[in-house]
Amino acid sequence: MLFRLAPRPTAPLRVPRAASGDALRIALLVYRGNPRCGGQGVYVRHLSRALVDLGHRVEVFSGPPYPELDPDVGLTRVRGLDLYRQPDPFRLPRLGEFRSPLDVAEFGLMCTAGFPEPLTFSLRVQRLLRRRLDDFDVIHDNQGLGYGMLPLLRSGVAMVATIHHPITVDRRLDLEAARRPGKRLTTWRWYGFTRMQARVARRMPRILTVSDTSWRDLVDELNLDPARLHTVPLGVDTARFRPLRRRRVAGRLLTTASADVPLKGLLHLVEALPRVRLRHPHAHLVVIGSPNPDGPLPTALRRLGLQDSVRFERGVSDQRIVELYAEAEVAVVPSLYEGFSLPAVEAMASGCALVVSDTGALPEVVGRSGEAALLVRPGQPDQLAAALDAVLSDPDLRDRLGAGGRRRALEHFNWPATAVATVAHYRAAIAAHPRC
Repeated sequence: MLFRLAPRPTAPLRVPRAASGDALRIALLVYRGNPRCGGQGVYVRHLSRALVDLGHRVEVFSGPPYPELDPDVGLTRVRGLDLYRQPDPFRLPRLGEFRSPLDVAEFGLMCTAGFPEPLTFSLRVQRLLRRRLDDFDVIHDNQGLGYGMLPLLRSGVAMVATIHHPITVDRRLDLEAARRPGKRLTTWRWYGFTRMQARVARRMPRILTVSDTSWRDLVDELNLDPARLHTVPLGVDTARFRPLRRRRVAGRLLTTASADVPLKGLLHLVEALPRVRLRHPHAHLVVIGSPNPDGPLPTALRRLGLQDSVRFERGVSDQRIVELYAEAEVAVVPSLYEGFSLPAVEAMASGCALVVSDTGALPEVVGRSGEAALLVRPGQPDQLAAALDAVLSDPDLRDRLGAGGRRRALEHFNWPATAVATVAHYRAAIAAHPRC
């Protein structure tokens, strides 16, 4: 089995027989549904589609940027100021955009270096849902965990939350990377929302997470009750993410950085690239994502003379991502931590040779046998360069890793299975919180 039993396994789900086949009415919440950056939009899109395929009714409540959804999935846009939208993050809204005291509070929190979206989205969506509680059998909060969830909990509606991994890990890594006292202060302010999320999570009766690694880390980091925490792995669309008959570009490395932050390890990959180019002068890197202009990456590219060897692909479609995997000789996930890693699973499903960090849930996802990926110590450019050199130098190894990854993706990761397991937890939550 890929996913081991949780360290303190809970009893099997027991659902009333009469309710086991009923179609459910599901409200799926996501405070930021960006389909092109981060995993929240991907999770909501594919889970909602798989739930509808099972015969359930799903309405997604999303803050901006809004997700891409299938036609059979409902979408309610929860208006917000969208203060971090591209290409003008941390923008100054027009006066006419302020329509309520909550809008003023959202802007004020941003001005003090805080991240207000989980809180303000939860308060807005709570106002919408309190008038529509009879429309839904269960509310599923994806990663938001704002204070607005607490009145909904008190209303007696069945609720489930998903936490992909503890954001406290991101906070710790960002603080370690912040050298200047002013940067450390603003980093503390930015992650202030994690205290709220921990408090709300401890009140949630049922929480889903995506790997055994995240299960253990959530218990340790957030002091969650193990009996309320359950592992439901994510999936991949193996019909879309598949090997293509396309000539690979010699020396091409591919990575996905949903955000240019220390957690993703992109700087270590860039530092490894000159070492790789000593033996493979044609080696170059394509990054699905955007660099942080104020981060260390642009400086590192100039210092290492790599401006022409690293290319960023922004806002690409799913089809273009599949094509990029088909063009690459090696896909890389150099993260310092992952609670799951959809890019790793997408690379495996696409039949692309894979090198990943031996940290977080990555060994759990790719396996330790070496059949689907090579694992290296995180944050070590020398070791990363050696692994990339080995894969670039050996076409047979690339073929074996690509084929092994495809097999693993087909055997272990699919969205229908994710949806079936999620519905079982919906039914358990409904059974535990019956409404008259």
